[in-house]
Amino acid sequence: MDEEYDVIVLGTGLKECILSGLLSVDGLKVLHMDRNDYYGGESTSLNLIQLWKRFRGDDKPPPHLGSSKEYNVDMVPKFMMANGTLVRVLIHTDVTKYLYFKAVDGSFVFNKGKVHKVPSNDMEALKSPLMGLFEKRRARKFFIYVQDYNESDPKTHEGMDLTRVTTRELIAKYGLDDNTVDFIGHAIALHRDDRYLDEPALDTIKRMKLYSESLARFEGGSPYIYPLYGLGELPQGFARLSAVYGGTYMLNKPECKVEFDDEGKVVGVTSEGETAKCKKVVCDPSYLPNKVRKVGRVARAIAIMSHPIPNTNDSHSAQVILPQKQLGRKSDMYLFCCSYSHNVAPKGKFIAFVSAEAETDHPESELKPGIDLLGPVDEIFYDIHDRYEPVNESTLDNCFISTSYDATTHFESTVLDVLNMYTSITGKVVDLGVDLSAASAAEEE
Repeated sequence: MDEEYDVIVLGTGLKECILSGLLSVDGLKVLHMDRNDYYGGESTSLNLIQLWKRFRGDDKPPPHLGSSKEYNVDMVPKFMMANGTLVRVLIHTDVTKYLYFKAVDGSFVFNKGKVHKVPSNDMEALKSPLMGLFEKRRARKFFIYVQDYNESDPKTHEGMDLTRVTTRELIAKYGLDDNTVDFIGHAIALHRDDRYLDEPALDTIKRMKLYSESLARFEGGSPYIYPLYGLGELPQGFARLSAVYGGTYMLNKPECKVEFDDEGKVVGVTSEGETAKCKKVVCDPSYLPNKVRKVGRVARAIAIMSHPIPNTNDSHSAQVILPQKQLGRKSDMYLFCCSYSHNVAPKGKFIAFVSAEAETDHPESELKPGIDLLGPVDEIFYDIHDRYEPVNESTLDNCFISTSYDATTHFESTVLDVLNMYTSITGKVVDLGVDLSAASAAEEE
């Protein structure tokens, strides 16, 4: 341990593993430590026995649920956009060779008490029961505008500067009603609350385009993909990448105390009486609690079921977004389902998650609108955990701390945090200008 490193990474959550992979590829000497004896940090995947131990103490799982090792239950459930930033990072780093992905069957939205498929283009808008006849025509015109919009071609802008025009103003031009705006903003553009309406419309247009490009990539029922055997595979893929490029891994290292000099700059990390020296530390909030602040909490329910979520066309994997306005909340609720088709449960078993930014101290009652959509469950667990963000000045102390995972069930905000951290650490931007079509061979339909 008594060596000197460019960077010491603490915690093997997905964000930390992506960063150690990217930094190792850059030629930096990286030491990666974790106080746990497993990969994944708070974003790990658990088998059935581990799940029971975490939520039920000494109880044992009932035999009718099947073999423990066939379960891979994500603690931070998220799908990936097929054309999104995380996929670009995976391809850029060649981590795709360690993983197999499968398309997610369905993308749905909760509206007026019912679950509907999300219409994603002008043709689907015309068929959707979410809207009446005249609204469908208006929505179709809006979808066509979005599809044709090209940032570098003013002819497609219809005289509007979307860096200045707000989303609210753009939508008003097409006369769309609140109901339509709700599913476009939350289930296609994937905004978490309604603040986007008063922000420049360009961001929403880009998000809608990402959704339709991702959908076209697999020509499946949703724009999402998900790794076989669960998200626990992702941190391990990036850890392998880091190791290939000379990164050193040490799991099960207790304490991991970050050491500072008189000026408050990081100089190393001590564990078990030995200190590894370094110039920079990257970590999750739990390793430097005095340099972060609590910004909220995530409430989550985890259900094991013997059937798909009702009203989702028997989808073996699906996301349902419950927009805030439909529930009278300040932010959205998310429903995520995967099953034996992604090798995360024994045959015939489904795992569903209901997640939301906690607005009360009672996850059971707060998550009820999502849980009510699940139908009968074999078992259900409730979890609530704090979210933190860094408050330190990384230019002064050389500590780069990730933000806790949010309640969303997709990865776009997670990866943006990673890319921003990478730029802070290295002063460079990751070049993700990769040809995604050339990489399709690495994916499994």
